[in-house]
Amino acid sequence: MAGSQIERALSLLESLTRDARGVQMQALADELDIPKSATHRMLAELMRLGYVRQDALTSRYRLSTKLVALGFRYLANSGADVVQPILDALAETSGELVRLGVIESERQTWIAKSQGARSGLRYDPDMGREAPLFYTASGHAWLASMSDADALALVARQGIADPAGFGPNAPRNEQELLQRLALARQQGYAWVMESSSLGTAALAAVVRHPVEGRVLGVLSIAGPSARLPLTRIEQLAPELLAAAAELSAASPASELFA
Repeated sequence: MAGSQIERALSLLESLTRDARGVQMQALADELDIPKSATHRMLAELMRLGYVRQDALTSRYRLSTKLVALGFRYLANSGADVVQPILDALAETSGELVRLGVIESERQTWIAKSQGARSGLRYDPDMGREAPLFYTASGHAWLASMSDADALALVARQGIADPAGFGPNAPRNEQELLQRLALARQQGYAWVMESSSLGTAALAAVVRHPVEGRVLGVLSIAGPSARLPLTRIEQLAPELLAAAAELSAASPASELFA
């Protein structure tokens, strides 16, 4: 692995985040493609500085709580919720409207957004609205995290609006909805094209609690279908999933998920 000592050390720390049980030195050396002796020296220095510790029984190396403490100290002193910069970055990358909906009981409510479009058509619905489940990407992403039975029951309790107000590609029945949910589970995100309304498209992914795994919210990108054909949706999907993972990791520090 090429790079400076700092790059190697940071890569080593990133590798240690992947397994809370710890990682063997040889596995770290193999992953980073550096000699075992160099890996040992870096681990020893990180242990001296308090960022890494070694399990006496298994000899595995794991992160200490020092990095976590530093992160929370930064967030506490920043004066801003950690969520907004993540939304802003995704909006900048996509050039479209990014929204975050939070889950409370049986409701998903859009509470935060960032507009990436600087000119032309701007898709920008009001915040505070409950996300319709039957025909939106945000709804499908949440429903796909449940069993089919639970998803259909939740849709029934929310109710389905007048189909005349849907887009031409909205699901026409429960079977079509379940097909959309199956695709969302397979891909890891949901997408719709002219489903909630004519001329709009969106993709969405759930945000989970980093430890408990429960769904905390849904992150979405939405805009005019002319700017979001399927090829563009597929291009943006990795960015969406990366931002959702970042929100998941940051969620304990955000009041929005409290």
